Amino acid sequence: MRGYISYFKTEVKAGLQYKTAALSGLATQYFWGMIFALVYTSFYSHTRIQDISISQLMDYVWLNQALYVLIYIGIKDEDIIGSIKDGTVAYELLRPYDLYTWWYIKLIARRYAQVILRCLPVLVFAYILPDPYSLSLPISINSFLMFLFTMFLGTIVVTSINMIVNSLAFFTNENRGISSIIYTIADLLEGGQIPLPLLSGVVLLIASFTPFRFIEDLPFRLYSGHIDLMTGLEEIKIELIWIISLIIIGKLILKKALSKVSIQGG
Repeated sequence: MRGYISYFKTEVKAGLQYKTAALSGLATQYFWGMIFALVYTSFYSHTRIQDISISQLMDYVWLNQALYVLIYIGIKDEDIIGSIKDGTVAYELLRPYDLYTWWYIKLIARRYAQVILRCLPVLVFAYILPDPYSLSLPISINSFLMFLFTMFLGTIVVTSINMIVNSLAFFTNENRGISSIIYTIADLLEGGQIPLPLLSGVVLLIASFTPFRFIEDLPFRLYSGHIDLMTGLEEIKIELIWIISLIIIGKLILKKALSKVSIQGG
């Protein structure tokens, strides 16, 4: 366990070195946050939507931008994919650690490192904006604490799905097609493109039966009070079942892949 903890710390520290990339990312988050804020306020001024208020929607928009690198499912680790393609995964197999856990820690640590650099500046910027474009304070302390907890669980969901996609690379020469399809669908169903409360019909029904909605939709709506605490607790129970299922699936796929791995010359 100490080895895993040390590795997590090392990866976080390594990720914190990329300050230039973080600054360019901040500019992107500011730009898209304002674009979405302006579009939605204009949209609300010409229609009547009862499902979610404009204030709650702004919370959704700015939390999405502040935590983008933590929740965007399409962020890939080219080192892992590259090691599978070129065979250097053999060196990973020599480590006295579980490969699934090792890669899992790497993925989640890099997400946390990036969000540490970007989150606070975006939140401060969003808080000081004038109404109706600004980010509101949490509706209550309990909602904020549940928001933090569900964000942590959401990161686990994201990483578990990433591990499944990465493990599938063992079975294909090129996994970009599979990953692009999965990540595009996931981004829609988690609320990354359009907040789920604005969707309706078949798309919303499908989203309610997938694990993707737990990545950002649940925590963001808990933050703004769009989902009450009791409903949030029930949702967390379902999310925990999904997390266990995704980890088991990922482990089984990786185990199956490693059982057929052969290293040339070894």
